[in-house]
Amino acid sequence: MSEKNPQGLSRRNFLKTLGLGAAAAAAAPALAMQDALAAPTAPGPMPMRTLGKTGVQVPTLALGGMFDTINNQLLLRQALNWGVTYWDTAEYYGRGQSEEGFGRFFAKNPERRKEVFLVTKLTPREGLDTFPERFEKSLKRLNTSYVDAFFVHGIDTMSPLTPKIRAWAADMKKAGKMRFFGFSTHSNMEDLLMSAAKEGGPAANLDLIMFTYNIHVMHKPAMQAALDACAKTGIGLVAMKTQGMGPASGPSEAELKVAQQFLKRGFTEKQAKLKAVWENNQIASICSQMPSIHILAANVAAARDKIALTEAETGTLYALACAETGGYCAGCASICQNATGGLPVRDVMRGLMYQRGYSEPGLGQNLFAELPADVRHRLATTNYSQAEAACPHKLEIAKLMREAVETLA
Repeated sequence: MSEKNPQGLSRRNFLKTLGLGAAAAAAAPALAMQDALAAPTAPGPMPMRTLGKTGVQVPTLALGGMFDTINNQLLLRQALNWGVTYWDTAEYYGRGQSEEGFGRFFAKNPERRKEVFLVTKLTPREGLDTFPERFEKSLKRLNTSYVDAFFVHGIDTMSPLTPKIRAWAADMKKAGKMRFFGFSTHSNMEDLLMSAAKEGGPAANLDLIMFTYNIHVMHKPAMQAALDACAKTGIGLVAMKTQGMGPASGPSEAELKVAQQFLKRGFTEKQAKLKAVWENNQIASICSQMPSIHILAANVAAARDKIALTEAETGTLYALACAETGGYCAGCASICQNATGGLPVRDVMRGLMYQRGYSEPGLGQNLFAELPADVRHRLATTNYSQAEAACPHKLEIAKLMREAVETLA
């Protein structure tokens, strides 16, 4: 295999990200077959890592609350029993119903609130001036007097992190209503991570960042440099969207082949993708949507066992990332926005991903419905040739935008 493929993905960088050296880069796909079939070690307790300079230990697996938490109270209890004590939610999830589900659990099990590292988020779309009132409503829905962390939700530039909003967060910290402050991002991740680090991270009241991180983006030199900078300043890092699902429908042929290979090893391709992220010790935790006991159990097993990916398996994930390059939106939102006069192409791609990859059509439809009417019209009529020419993953943007208008409207 050549050192670089046509999309510029570097296998050496990919393996280096996972802690493997040049010898791994030269390894044949059949390497270590005997190790691959070895019996797994016995599962242990949930691993814990320190969350940046906060000094707080969190589990390497976090429960993403983007599902019906109200009617899954037993799942919440089981998550705690299995050591998944980091819970993430947002006002946006179910229009407050995800927070309400967590709140119902705490109302019935008040003694367990202290076990949970609780995170909620507010999107800046409704205006930063609304944060104080909306935050109080979030606390009420959550049935708690404080959250352990608060994120400005889904930003693609640093502009929402104004001095005023940071001052408000500092006041909330002093009042004991939030312990740590940060942001989440699906777009322009490398630029935002680097900007946060240059500002000083915790020294500038930016304690934590949750961002998209998976086999498609971890190999990029810009991402590696941004993570190094954040780690140096002490910003706590939480990964999300670790499965790397794209806007195309259904699993790819390459993914199905990879799944069969990992099943011979005793775990799934999805578990392997989690393990690839955990190989980077700069990542404190993975936030994963786990709406069923089956998914929760599978992810907990992957976190708690001591099975490391072999060099051959790491090469397999690299090959999968290369094979799926043309169907994955890497979150470089500024490129397609600039080429389309500011259209939120990346957000629409995310809506398609929710619908197809996560089988959550309601999430995609809600995201699309929040776009202004004139923007939805422009999505259907814009010429995307410049955006497609500029897209580093060569996505068929025009086709995907037409499909989004037809299926998400």
